[in-house]
Amino acid sequence: MGIALIVHGGAGAIASDRFASAQTGCREAALIGWHKLQEGHSALEAVEAAVRILEDNPNFNAGTGSCLTAEGNIEMDAGIMEGHTQRVGAVANVERIKNPISLARRVLESPHVLLVGRGAQIFAREQGIHLCRRQELLTEHQQANWQHAHAERAARLQQQHGTEPSYYRTELGSTSASATSNHLEDSDEKHGTVGAVALDSFGTLAAATSTGGIVYKYPGRIGDSPLVGAGFYADEQSAISCTGYGEDFMRLLIAKRAADFVARGMNAHAAAEAAIALLGTKATGTGGLIIVDHMGNLGFAWNSTHMAHAYITQDMPEVIAGV
Repeated sequence: MGIALIVHGGAGAIASDRFASAQTGCREAALIGWHKLQEGHSALEAVEAAVRILEDNPNFNAGTGSCLTAEGNIEMDAGIMEGHTQRVGAVANVERIKNPISLARRVLESPHVLLVGRGAQIFAREQGIHLCRRQELLTEHQQANWQHAHAERAARLQQQHGTEPSYYRTELGSTSASATSNHLEDSDEKHGTVGAVALDSFGTLAAATSTGGIVYKYPGRIGDSPLVGAGFYADEQSAISCTGYGEDFMRLLIAKRAADFVARGMNAHAAAEAAIALLGTKATGTGGLIIVDHMGNLGFAWNSTHMAHAYITQDMPEVIAGV
């Protein structure tokens, strides 16, 4: 057994001109988390630090660089868990939080498990966490994604119903709202989540996941990322972080199923493959996951086109990254 860490930068179709930035970003996050482990910090601190780097990187859909809802807002989710204590902290539908994973860490240290929306932001202020401006999270890339999706949706509704959607009303009309959720959410190109899992020198495991959701998502939509057992999980045997079409990961509790495979005797690699095989058998959504087990074995698998990732163990001379 030895220290180990793996991160992911989301599953889906990554354009070839973004391969280098995706791998570089994951490598940088893995190094930050790895240095934490080498310095004797806990797995919990390592995964939080790694995910913060990914949240700060505008090339990933979490924190800065998060996608926009149909209304043009930025609503983010995150969750973090420590294996041996089973402590969990998560937030959902939070706005104006630069690093949602650190807010989730504060929730983990509180009596709560999951806080959402306005309540999560009140808690953030109580914890001394600064609320940033929306513009600090918004990137030109995500603004362009929103404009493309909005134009596509407007054209479709114009063709089907003879009306154009207005997503800036306080209440969404039934036609506009129902039309928001169907076309874009199951596209392989739209997945975006970041995460990290680690084993520290004390033998403790931890997992963390953070996301901006999916492009043009229905306002208030929550995926698997902040839900323990669906988008992340950690116990004394393994730690898992998932990325993909969240609705299917929630229905199938993919993170917990992967942990159960490890508990039944599979190593991390086999458990990752088995969990994604199950996803492919039981659902049409795509995605991937990363695992580290209690022996320091690493595993990752995906059935989407790509999954940005990077990993390192104490037996490796340097971080390996890929897509």
